Parts: sequence; C-alpha cells; structure tokens
Amino acid sequence: MLLTLSTTHQPATDLGYLLHKHPDRCQTFSLAFGKAHVFYPEANDVRCVACLLLDVDPVGLVRGKGDWKDGLLDQYVNDRPYVASSLMSVAISQVFGSALSGTSKERPELVDEAIPLSARIDVLPVRGGEEMLERVFGPLGYSVAATRHPLDEQFPDWGEGPYYSVELEQKTTVSQLLQHLYVLIPVFDGKKHYYIGPDEVEKLLAKGESWLSDHPEKATITRRYLAKRQSLVRQALARLVDEEAESSDDGLAPDEAPSFPRSERELSLHEQRLGSVL
Repeated sequence: MLLTLSTTHQPATDLGYLLHKHPDRCQTFSLAFGKAHVFYPEANDVRCVACLLLDVDPVGLVRGKGDWKDGLLDQYVNDRPYVASSLMSVAISQVFGSALSGTSKERPELVDEAIPLSARIDVLPVRGGEEMLERVFGPLGYSVAATRHPLDEQFPDWGEGPYYSVELEQKTTVSQLLQHLYVLIPVFDGKKHYYIGPDEVEKLLAKGESWLSDHPEKATITRRYLAKRQSLVRQALARLVDEEAESSDDGLAPDEAPSFPRSERELSLHEQRLGSVL
C-alpha cells in the first residue's frame, strides 16, 4: 500500500523538514507487521513528493491480534498487504510521529502554516463508494478525485471492486492532513488489525480534537473507527457532544441574564404608561 504526499509550496523541499525525513535519503523502518519505506521521487524548489510505502509481512500479521471473522483461511488469503487500512495509520504514527503531532525543530514557523497539499492513497477500500468519500472528506475542505478499480482486470465480468485510488487536495497544515488520514483511513476500511479497547476512544478524540465534533458525519466516523463497539461509541459520542456544547457556549454564567437592547426587552409598567400618554 502506498501513501503519496506532495506540495507546491515554495521552497517545496520544506516538506522534508515538516515530515522529519530528508529528501535525499531513502529510509526504512521496522514495524510489527512488516517494513515502511520513505522516499522522495521528486524534490526541488517547485514541487516535492514524499512516499510512504508499506511492505506487509502476511505471516507476521497473522501472528498479531487481528480480528479474523472469516476463519483460518481468511488469515492468509486477504487484501491486507495491498490496501490502505489501520496498518497505514500505525505507520503514519510511527514513521511521521513528529509531523502528526505538529512539531518541527528546523522549521517551527511552518508547522501552523497552511500550504497547498495533496495526498494520494493507493488503494483504499471504501464502503459506501464515492458518495461516502465526499461525505467524509468534503466537509473538511478537500477536493476529492477517486478512480475505482475492477476486482480483476483479467476477468472484467467479475465487475468493479470496492477499491479506489483516492487523491485529496487542500491548503492545510501537514499535521492536520496526517490527523485526518490517521482517523479516516480505518473508517473507510472497517477492519482494524488489533483489539479495539478504551484507549482507542482517546486516540480518536486526540486526533479529532480540532475537527471531529463539528463534522456532520461524526456519528458514522465514530462508529466505524471504533468498529461498532457500542459502549465505546456511546462514550466517544457523549464526549464529542460535550465538547461541541462547550465550544458553542456564549460565556454567560448560569444565573446571568443576557442584556438585550431597550427595544427588545419587556417594557416596565411605568414605561408602558408613559408610552400611552405620549
């Protein structure tokens, strides 16, 4: 599976500082389920492209804590090594951890600067199709382009598969983009490779702190991210509602009455008598 990040911000090679990965190096990182490779196929002042390629070990994945609902065969014959899933989210957090948290020693002034960014995911299994992509990414300000792939090019009669190459574009921060991808890639896939416990609620709320409570699809995102674990979903949604209420609070103390203009508040009896005389 492949995640490609690119920018035309100038100088575009600032992307290397934000990702904490040097554009002139090809780096490899060991993960519990395989290896992650970071490389830059293009890096100049005009355009910079960074790739995160996952090389998943199917046997190592089976030895993990995945939830294999379809039996023993499903553990070895599946699409996990090839599609963007919770494996990609783990790779983002471990390989691009500093960028995800919004820190940069060399370019701290760039961390909070919105720059033109593009993210391409090859490939993403999408339950709900292109409509779901728009419903989830659209409210976050992304332009979305998606190409659907057939189940097998050698057998066109099998029809289209649930797999898409997805490209997102927006002017935003690298940290915000990575947080969106970290949360939403597993939402589309729906098959996390590890146990879903209470700590997943904290991860969701931490990565979605600045955007999830206002998202029109927050309930769907929460349910899918937490693999429909009802107790966890209720807990997360309750906290999101509390955050939304706090953000919309007008700042009045509980016993403090709002002050309306004279024309909008109820007139006193004395004022009414004066008005009738005049």
